Amino acid sequence: MSDGNFNRALLPQTPYASGIKMGRQQMKAKAAEAFKDLLAERLSGLNAEEQADLLKDFLSRF
Repeated sequence: MSDGNFNRALLPQTPYASGIKMGRQQMKAKAAEAFKDLLAERLSGLNAEEQADLLKDFLSRF
């Protein structure tokens, strides 16, 4: 009778989970960049420190 670990060893490796994580990281980076652009465009009256605080708060919600 075969062992379950032996059978798993014969299967090809699937990087599905790491692909999902990479996609999430890329979308988070794109969202941060879009939020920076929005801050610069719509809320240009804020100083750099206030914009950085808003960006930090936005990214902490992910």
